Amino acid sequence: MPESPEARRPEGLVARLRSLRALDVEVAMRAAVAAAVPLAVLVALGRVDLASYAAFGGMAAIFGRSEPYRIRMRTVGTAGAVQFGAVGLGILLSVTQAPLAVEAISLGVVIAVVIVVFNTLGVTPSGPLFAVFAVLVCAAQPVDDGSGWMRWGIAGMAAAFAWLLAMSGWLLRHAVRAREAAIFKPLPRQAPLRPLAATDPRVWLNVVQNVLAALAAGGIALGLGIGHPYWAVVAAIAVIPPARAAHTAQRAVHRVIGTAIGAGLTGLVLWPEPPVWALVLVIAICQFAAELLVGRHYGAALVFVTPLALTVAHLAAPTPLPALLGDRLVETVVGAIIGVAAVLLARRFVEHVPMPPPTAATPSIRPMEEP
Repeated sequence: MPESPEARRPEGLVARLRSLRALDVEVAMRAAVAAAVPLAVLVALGRVDLASYAAFGGMAAIFGRSEPYRIRMRTVGTAGAVQFGAVGLGILLSVTQAPLAVEAISLGVVIAVVIVVFNTLGVTPSGPLFAVFAVLVCAAQPVDDGSGWMRWGIAGMAAAFAWLLAMSGWLLRHAVRAREAAIFKPLPRQAPLRPLAATDPRVWLNVVQNVLAALAAGGIALGLGIGHPYWAVVAAIAVIPPARAAHTAQRAVHRVIGTAIGAGLTGLVLWPEPPVWALVLVIAICQFAAELLVGRHYGAALVFVTPLALTVAHLAAPTPLPALLGDRLVETVVGAIIGVAAVLLARRFVEHVPMPPPTAATPSIRPMEEP
């Protein structure tokens, strides 16, 4: 009997790092360029205050790793459209100064739509983390000068650049089609359509899990009255695995530890008050490292995802470092606790209410597929 992909998966962080391939480096470089170029343009134009909009659009490049181009066109396009829509919704909430109840309902709708759409179209990672992050950060930034359309346009241009960058290799492969196999690495990852995903109870369990964790984490952070409550929401969702993946406490703990270490790393980066160009370089490096590790060990990837997110937020709205780190650490702990609780509750739920077995249309997620 051939060995399963799960059995071949290296055990332990060191073994997984040793298993990195040239294709992993290529994917990580693509994501880093998609993050750095739009930010560098804004810095050159003296509009670093718009950095978060470009960063959220550029996050589309995180998707579609190692996929053939006919599939990548769909998955990265879907991710770019979701990021574009999430930024637009956040700007709309800010412009209209929407009440908290409306923002909470909008957040729940975004989570449900993203999880269902991504699982249906085979987009990986299939969680709502990046869309939620975009909605909440953009909603928190004041837009009272009529520049909402410009901000949304920046996100759209960054998403389009990320899509073009993700598809750029097709031209090179097409130009040397006869020698493609000898020059380029194969693109092995498949992202099959799952037309029955919207009827899969595991998908809706993941929706409920994320919505309740997001609202609980945000509510507690608001009650504590510190910082921006969206960090607690993001921390909670980062801990929750995607639909159709195993709900294990070990994975949740890995994610919590990675987030906490990342917050400490952020302090080391921002404490010397480096120039803006240095922060753009830090963002690119963190994006590269996060994408390099995300398919191997998500806890290790979060060590770099966290300073990436915090540095982008700091560029858009500088905050005194003690307040930034203190608030974020507290909110990260709050969100992480809620996220772990959501994982454990979902695990207990499926023990008492068994989910239907995986099918060809709604398969389980293999370890290598999980972000």
